[in-house]
Amino acid sequence: MVVLKVPRMEEAEVPLEHLQEQVHHRAEHSGTVWISWVALSTALLAVLAAIAGLLSGKHANEAMINQIEASDQWSYYQAKSIKAAVLDAKIALSAMPSEKDREKTAKYQEEESEIKSEAEHKEAAAKSNFHKHEVFARGVTMFQIAIAIAAISALTKKPRFWIVSLLFGGVGLVFLVLAAIAR
Repeated sequence: MVVLKVPRMEEAEVPLEHLQEQVHHRAEHSGTVWISWVALSTALLAVLAAIAGLLSGKHANEAMINQIEASDQWSYYQAKSIKAAVLDAKIALSAMPSEKDREKTAKYQEEESEIKSEAEHKEAAAKSNFHKHEVFARGVTMFQIAIAIAAISALTKKPRFWIVSLLFGGVGLVFLVLAAIAR
């Protein structure tokens, strides 16, 4: 039995709750209307970051599971290959190989092909899921940056930072959509 040590993948977290609370506090106690829009947009960005974080973690877990299953299939493939090699050696050394041994050899070759195909399929699924995980994680990062810049906007009372925040949020949304439609 082959034991595969898989690195633990952490879920992307959004450690900006304190900043978001400050933005909401400023929005409540400020006389300017745009600060309320900053607070609303940061709440929306936080929701999108949470969704992207959950999806990123889901795909990281799926990638690990697929990779473990692929490794199991390759181990099974090796076991069948060894059995086939031993049987081939027996047939080669035997003066009169039995028909049963020849049938087993053909069966092992057929099984090896199926096992190899399944292992390759699992590896492809792992690669696909890991790619989605990475794209979702980039989205989480963009949403976190957007929330931080929105907080800077509210704290400094400079609307241009809010516009920059929305741009980063837009990039995060692009990553979210790209990962969702990726194969």
